[in-house]
Amino acid sequence: MKGDLLLLCGAIVLLQGVCSCPEKCRCHSSSHSVDCSQQGLAEIPSDLPPQTLTLHLQDNQIQRLPAFAFRSVPQLTTLNLCNNSLSNLALGAFQGLHHLKVLNLTQNSLHSLESRLFHSLPQLRELDLSSNNITHLPTSLGKVWENLTVFAVQQNQLQQLDRALLESMPSVRLLFLKDNLWKCNCHLLSLKLWLEKFIYKGGITDSVICASPDTWKGKELLKIPHELYQPCPFPSLDVGSLRGQQLGSAHQPVPKPPESHSTGERDHPECELKPKPRPANLRHAVATVIITGVVCGIVCLMMLAAAIYGCTYAAVTAQYHGGRLAQTNESVKMEGKELYDSSPA
Repeated sequence: MKGDLLLLCGAIVLLQGVCSCPEKCRCHSSSHSVDCSQQGLAEIPSDLPPQTLTLHLQDNQIQRLPAFAFRSVPQLTTLNLCNNSLSNLALGAFQGLHHLKVLNLTQNSLHSLESRLFHSLPQLRELDLSSNNITHLPTSLGKVWENLTVFAVQQNQLQQLDRALLESMPSVRLLFLKDNLWKCNCHLLSLKLWLEKFIYKGGITDSVICASPDTWKGKELLKIPHELYQPCPFPSLDVGSLRGQQLGSAHQPVPKPPESHSTGERDHPECELKPKPRPANLRHAVATVIITGVVCGIVCLMMLAAAIYGCTYAAVTAQYHGGRLAQTNESVKMEGKELYDSSPA
Protein backbone atom coordinates (compact mmCIF):
# COMPACT_ATOMS: atom_id res chain seq x y z
CA MET A 1 0.00 0.00 0.00
CA LYS A 2 2.79 2.43 0.88
CA GLY A 3 4.68 1.55 -2.32
CA ASP A 4 1.62 2.26 -4.45
CA LEU A 5 1.16 5.59 -2.71
CA LEU A 6 4.77 6.60 -3.35
CA LEU A 7 4.46 5.57 -7.01
CA LEU A 8 1.30 7.64 -7.36
CA CYS A 9 2.92 10.69 -5.77
CA GLY A 10 5.93 10.33 -8.06
CA ALA A 11 3.67 10.14 -11.09
CA ILE A 12 1.80 13.26 -10.00
CA VAL A 13 5.05 15.19 -9.51
CA LEU A 14 6.34 14.03 -12.90
CA LEU A 15 3.07 14.98 -14.57
CA GLN A 16 3.20 18.42 -13.02
CA GLY A 17 6.78 18.84 -14.23
CA VAL A 18 5.82 17.84 -17.76
CA CYS A 19 2.69 19.98 -17.90
CA SER A 20 4.11 22.97 -16.00
CA CYS A 21 4.35 26.34 -17.71
CA PRO A 22 6.19 29.44 -16.46
CA GLU A 23 3.99 32.03 -14.83
CA LYS A 24 4.49 34.77 -17.45
CA CYS A 25 4.51 32.47 -20.47
CA ARG A 26 1.91 30.84 -22.69
CA CYS A 27 2.47 27.20 -23.51
CA HIS A 28 0.94 25.41 -26.49
CA SER A 29 1.11 21.66 -26.04
CA SER A 30 -0.08 20.87 -29.58
CA SER A 31 2.88 22.65 -31.23
CA HIS A 32 5.27 22.25 -28.30
CA SER A 33 5.92 25.99 -28.33
CA VAL A 34 6.30 28.43 -25.44
CA ASP A 35 5.68 32.17 -25.83
CA CYS A 36 7.35 34.36 -23.18
CA SER A 37 7.57 37.52 -25.28
CA GLN A 38 6.89 41.03 -23.97
CA GLN A 39 6.89 40.01 -20.30
CA GLY A 40 9.74 42.16 -18.98
CA LEU A 41 11.87 39.10 -18.23
CA ALA A 42 15.45 39.69 -17.04
CA GLU A 43 16.55 36.05 -17.28
CA ILE A 44 15.59 32.76 -18.90
CA PRO A 45 12.70 31.00 -17.07
CA SER A 46 13.92 27.91 -15.28
CA ASP A 47 10.71 25.84 -15.37
CA LEU A 48 10.24 25.51 -19.12
CA PRO A 49 8.58 22.30 -20.36
CA PRO A 50 11.32 19.86 -21.45
CA GLN A 51 9.46 18.91 -24.65
CA THR A 52 9.55 22.50 -25.94
CA LEU A 53 10.56 22.83 -29.60
CA THR A 54 9.98 26.58 -30.14
CA LEU A 55 10.76 29.25 -27.55
CA HIS A 56 9.85 32.92 -27.99
CA LEU A 57 11.74 35.30 -25.69
CA GLN A 58 11.70 38.43 -27.85
CA ASP A 59 10.93 41.93 -26.52
CA ASN A 60 12.22 41.37 -22.99
CA GLN A 61 15.09 42.79 -20.89
CA ILE A 62 17.50 39.85 -20.83
CA GLN A 63 21.09 41.16 -20.61
CA ARG A 64 23.19 37.99 -20.42
CA LEU A 65 23.06 34.29 -21.10
CA PRO A 66 24.90 32.08 -18.59
CA ALA A 67 26.35 28.68 -19.42
CA PHE A 68 23.73 25.98 -19.96
CA ALA A 69 20.99 28.62 -20.05
CA PHE A 70 18.67 26.23 -21.92
CA ARG A 71 19.45 22.95 -20.22
CA SER A 72 15.73 22.39 -19.46
CA VAL A 73 14.77 22.35 -23.15
CA PRO A 74 17.26 20.01 -24.91
CA GLN A 75 14.88 19.37 -27.84
CA LEU A 76 14.68 23.04 -28.82
CA THR A 77 14.75 23.70 -32.59
CA THR A 78 13.81 27.42 -32.76
CA LEU A 79 14.99 30.13 -30.37
CA ASN A 80 13.96 33.79 -30.70
CA LEU A 81 15.87 36.31 -28.54
CA CYS A 82 15.13 39.37 -30.67
CA ASN A 83 14.97 42.84 -29.10
CA ASN A 84 16.54 42.19 -25.72
CA SER A 85 19.58 43.81 -24.10
CA LEU A 86 22.03 40.97 -24.64
CA SER A 87 25.65 42.08 -24.42
CA ASN A 88 27.29 39.07 -22.80
CA LEU A 89 27.02 35.50 -24.02
CA ALA A 90 28.84 32.86 -22.00
CA LEU A 91 30.85 30.35 -24.02
CA GLY A 92 28.50 27.53 -23.01
CA ALA A 93 25.27 29.52 -23.32
CA PHE A 94 23.91 27.21 -26.04
CA GLN A 95 25.47 24.04 -24.71
CA GLY A 96 23.20 21.02 -25.11
CA LEU A 97 21.07 22.43 -27.96
CA HIS A 98 22.11 19.79 -30.49
CA HIS A 99 18.81 20.08 -32.40
CA LEU A 100 18.64 23.89 -32.69
CA LYS A 101 18.05 25.01 -36.29
CA VAL A 102 16.96 28.66 -36.05
CA LEU A 103 18.61 31.26 -33.79
CA ASN A 104 17.48 34.90 -33.82
CA LEU A 105 19.73 37.37 -31.94
CA THR A 106 18.70 40.57 -33.73
CA GLN A 107 18.30 43.98 -32.06
CA ASN A 108 20.59 43.39 -29.11
CA SER A 109 23.84 44.97 -27.88
CA LEU A 110 26.41 42.38 -28.93
CA HIS A 111 29.88 43.79 -29.71
CA SER A 112 31.77 40.63 -30.64
CA LEU A 113 31.40 36.87 -30.79
CA GLU A 114 33.72 34.18 -29.47
CA SER A 115 34.74 31.57 -32.03
CA ARG A 116 33.69 28.74 -29.68
CA LEU A 117 30.24 30.16 -28.95
CA PHE A 118 28.40 28.08 -31.56
CA HIS A 119 30.42 24.85 -31.35
CA SER A 120 27.49 22.98 -29.81
CA LEU A 121 25.03 23.82 -32.62
CA PRO A 122 25.80 21.33 -35.43
CA GLN A 123 22.26 21.47 -36.88
CA LEU A 124 22.01 25.27 -37.10
CA ARG A 125 20.45 26.42 -40.38
CA GLU A 126 19.57 30.08 -39.80
CA LEU A 127 21.63 32.58 -37.79
CA ASP A 128 20.49 36.21 -37.63
CA LEU A 129 22.84 38.71 -35.93
CA SER A 130 21.39 41.85 -37.50
CA SER A 131 21.01 45.19 -35.71
CA ASN A 132 23.74 44.77 -33.11
CA ASN A 133 27.03 46.61 -32.49
CA ILE A 134 29.34 43.88 -33.77
CA THR A 135 32.67 45.35 -34.87
CA HIS A 136 34.40 42.18 -36.04
CA LEU A 137 33.77 38.50 -36.54
CA PRO A 138 36.33 35.71 -36.05
CA THR A 139 37.63 33.73 -38.98
CA SER A 140 35.37 30.87 -37.89
CA LEU A 141 32.39 30.59 -35.57
CA GLY A 142 32.88 26.89 -35.05
CA LYS A 143 33.38 23.79 -37.11
CA VAL A 144 32.29 23.62 -40.71
CA TRP A 145 28.57 24.49 -40.76
CA GLU A 146 27.32 22.11 -43.39
CA ASN A 147 23.66 22.88 -42.67
CA LEU A 148 23.73 26.69 -42.38
CA THR A 149 21.71 28.24 -45.23
CA VAL A 150 20.96 31.76 -43.91
CA PHE A 151 23.51 34.14 -42.39
CA ALA A 152 22.62 37.77 -41.60
CA VAL A 153 24.86 40.50 -40.11
CA GLN A 154 23.02 43.59 -41.35
CA GLN A 155 23.20 46.91 -39.51
CA ASN A 156 26.34 46.33 -37.48
CA GLN A 157 29.74 48.03 -37.26
CA LEU A 158 31.69 45.63 -39.46
CA GLN A 159 34.55 46.98 -41.57
CA GLN A 160 36.03 43.69 -42.76
CA LEU A 161 34.83 40.12 -43.14
CA ASP A 162 37.25 37.24 -43.44
CA ARG A 163 36.68 34.99 -46.41
CA ALA A 164 37.53 31.92 -44.29
CA LEU A 165 34.37 32.50 -42.26
CA LEU A 166 32.20 32.37 -45.38
CA GLU A 167 34.04 29.34 -46.71
CA SER A 168 33.10 27.48 -43.52
CA MET A 169 29.45 27.73 -44.68
CA PRO A 170 29.35 25.62 -47.87
CA SER A 171 25.53 25.42 -47.92
CA VAL A 172 24.69 29.09 -47.31
CA ARG A 173 22.24 30.50 -49.87
CA LEU A 174 21.06 33.76 -48.28
CA LEU A 175 23.66 36.26 -47.11
CA PHE A 176 22.75 39.71 -45.76
CA LEU A 177 25.58 42.22 -45.29
CA LYS A 178 24.25 45.74 -45.93
CA ASP A 179 24.36 48.77 -43.63
CA ASN A 180 27.81 48.17 -42.17
CA LEU A 181 30.94 50.35 -42.13
CA TRP A 182 32.68 48.47 -44.93
CA LYS A 183 36.25 49.66 -45.55
CA CYS A 184 36.88 49.02 -49.24
CA ASN A 185 40.64 48.58 -49.29
CA CYS A 186 42.87 45.70 -50.32
CA HIS A 187 41.68 43.55 -47.40
CA LEU A 188 38.13 43.48 -48.79
CA LEU A 189 39.18 42.20 -52.22
CA SER A 190 38.88 38.58 -51.09
CA LEU A 191 35.28 39.23 -50.00
CA LYS A 192 34.51 40.75 -53.40
CA LEU A 193 35.90 37.72 -55.23
CA TRP A 194 33.99 35.32 -52.96
CA LEU A 195 30.72 37.22 -53.47
CA GLU A 196 31.12 37.12 -57.26
CA LYS A 197 31.55 33.34 -57.12
CA PHE A 198 28.68 33.05 -54.62
CA ILE A 199 26.27 34.94 -56.91
CA TYR A 200 27.43 32.97 -59.95
CA LYS A 201 26.46 29.74 -58.15
CA GLY A 202 22.96 31.04 -57.43
CA GLY A 203 23.42 32.58 -54.00
CA ILE A 204 21.39 35.64 -52.97
CA THR A 205 22.94 38.63 -51.21
CA ASP A 206 22.21 42.29 -50.70
CA SER A 207 24.47 45.22 -51.51
CA VAL A 208 27.79 45.95 -49.81
CA ILE A 209 28.17 49.75 -49.83
CA CYS A 210 31.60 51.20 -49.07
CA ALA A 211 31.80 53.59 -46.12
CA SER A 212 35.50 54.38 -46.61
CA PRO A 213 37.87 55.53 -48.03
CA ASP A 214 36.44 58.71 -49.50
CA THR A 215 37.33 57.57 -53.03
CA TRP A 216 34.78 54.77 -52.87
CA LYS A 217 32.35 56.09 -50.25
CA GLY A 218 28.80 55.25 -51.31
CA LYS A 219 29.97 52.89 -54.08
CA GLU A 220 28.87 49.27 -54.28
CA LEU A 221 31.70 46.83 -53.69
CA LEU A 222 30.76 44.51 -56.55
CA LYS A 223 30.81 47.39 -59.07
CA ILE A 224 34.41 48.47 -58.34
CA PRO A 225 36.69 46.99 -61.05
CA HIS A 226 39.32 44.50 -59.98
CA GLU A 227 42.05 46.58 -61.63
CA LEU A 228 41.66 49.32 -59.03
CA TYR A 229 42.64 46.97 -56.21
CA GLN A 230 46.30 46.79 -55.38
CA PRO A 231 47.65 43.76 -53.52
CA CYS A 232 48.17 44.25 -49.80
CA PRO A 233 51.86 44.95 -49.07
CA PHE A 234 53.84 42.47 -47.06
CA PRO A 235 54.81 43.67 -43.57
CA SER A 236 58.23 45.29 -43.73
CA LEU A 237 60.89 44.56 -41.12
CA ASP A 238 63.56 46.96 -39.89
CA VAL A 239 66.66 45.79 -41.76
CA GLY A 240 69.10 47.36 -39.27
CA SER A 241 67.51 45.86 -36.18
CA LEU A 242 67.06 42.52 -37.93
CA ARG A 243 70.74 42.44 -38.87
CA GLY A 244 71.72 43.34 -35.33
CA GLN A 245 69.59 40.55 -33.93
CA GLN A 246 71.09 38.08 -36.37
CA LEU A 247 74.61 39.07 -35.30
CA GLY A 248 73.68 38.95 -31.62
CA SER A 249 71.95 35.60 -31.63
CA ALA A 250 71.50 33.40 -34.67
CA HIS A 251 69.07 31.12 -32.87
CA GLN A 252 66.50 33.68 -31.81
CA PRO A 253 63.34 33.77 -33.93
CA VAL A 254 62.66 36.85 -35.99
CA PRO A 255 59.97 38.93 -34.25
CA LYS A 256 56.70 39.37 -36.08
CA PRO A 257 55.29 42.85 -36.61
CA PRO A 258 52.57 43.81 -34.13
CA GLU A 259 49.00 43.23 -35.12
CA SER A 260 45.93 45.19 -34.18
CA HIS A 261 43.73 43.25 -31.74
CA SER A 262 40.79 45.57 -31.97
CA THR A 263 39.84 45.01 -35.58
CA GLY A 264 41.99 42.02 -36.53
CA GLU A 265 43.66 43.88 -39.43
CA ARG A 266 46.64 46.07 -40.16
CA ASP A 267 45.83 49.52 -41.41
CA HIS A 268 48.44 50.51 -43.99
CA PRO A 269 48.08 53.71 -45.95
CA GLU A 270 49.30 51.75 -48.96
CA CYS A 271 46.19 49.59 -48.73
CA GLU A 272 43.90 52.42 -49.69
CA LEU A 273 42.48 52.07 -53.17
CA LYS A 274 43.88 54.43 -55.76
CA PRO A 275 41.91 55.44 -58.83
CA LYS A 276 44.73 54.42 -61.12
CA PRO A 277 43.97 51.41 -63.30
CA ARG A 278 46.65 48.77 -63.58
CA PRO A 279 46.64 46.55 -66.70
CA ALA A 280 47.15 43.42 -64.66
CA ASN A 281 44.54 41.18 -66.16
CA LEU A 282 43.89 39.23 -69.34
CA ARG A 283 41.58 41.84 -70.87
CA HIS A 284 44.31 44.47 -70.85
CA ALA A 285 46.84 42.02 -72.28
CA VAL A 286 44.51 41.14 -75.18
CA ALA A 287 43.79 44.84 -75.79
CA THR A 288 47.53 45.56 -75.88
CA VAL A 289 48.08 42.81 -78.46
CA ILE A 290 45.23 44.12 -80.64
CA ILE A 291 46.46 47.72 -80.52
CA THR A 292 50.01 46.61 -81.34
CA GLY A 293 48.75 44.60 -84.32
CA VAL A 294 46.74 47.55 -85.66
CA VAL A 295 49.73 49.90 -85.36
CA CYS A 296 52.02 47.41 -87.10
CA GLY A 297 49.45 46.97 -89.89
CA ILE A 298 49.24 50.73 -90.45
CA VAL A 299 53.03 51.02 -90.56
CA CYS A 300 53.24 48.17 -93.09
CA LEU A 301 50.60 49.80 -95.31
CA MET A 302 52.51 53.10 -95.19
CA MET A 303 55.76 51.33 -96.13
CA LEU A 304 53.99 49.53 -99.00
CA ALA A 305 52.53 52.82 -100.27
CA ALA A 306 55.97 54.44 -100.08
CA ALA A 307 57.50 51.54 -102.04
CA ILE A 308 54.83 51.74 -104.76
CA TYR A 309 55.28 55.49 -105.01
CA GLY A 310 59.05 55.12 -105.28
CA CYS A 311 58.80 52.47 -107.96
CA THR A 312 56.31 54.54 -109.97
CA TYR A 313 58.45 57.65 -109.70
CA ALA A 314 61.52 55.72 -110.81
CA ALA A 315 59.69 54.27 -113.81
CA VAL A 316 58.36 57.65 -114.92
CA THR A 317 61.78 59.25 -114.50
CA ALA A 318 63.47 56.47 -116.48
CA GLN A 319 60.90 56.77 -119.27
CA TYR A 320 61.37 60.51 -119.43
CA HIS A 321 65.14 60.32 -119.62
CA GLY A 322 64.91 57.53 -122.23
CA GLY A 323 62.79 59.75 -124.55
CA ARG A 324 65.21 62.70 -124.24
CA LEU A 325 68.16 60.45 -125.05
CA ALA A 326 66.44 59.09 -128.20
CA GLN A 327 65.71 62.60 -129.43
CA THR A 328 69.33 63.64 -128.90
CA ASN A 329 70.64 60.64 -130.87
CA GLU A 330 68.24 61.37 -133.74
CA SER A 331 69.34 65.00 -133.99
CA VAL A 332 72.99 63.97 -133.99
CA LYS A 333 72.34 61.56 -136.87
CA MET A 334 70.57 64.23 -138.96
CA GLU A 335 73.40 66.70 -138.46
CA GLY A 336 75.93 64.11 -139.50
CA LYS A 337 73.97 63.30 -142.59
CA GLU A 338 73.69 66.96 -143.59
CA LEU A 339 77.43 67.43 -143.18
CA TYR A 340 78.08 64.40 -145.32
CA ASP A 341 75.76 65.60 -148.07
CA SER A 342 77.31 69.05 -148.17
CA SER A 343 80.89 67.86 -148.43
CA PRO A 344 82.53 68.15 -151.97
CA ALA A 345 82.46 65.08 -154.08
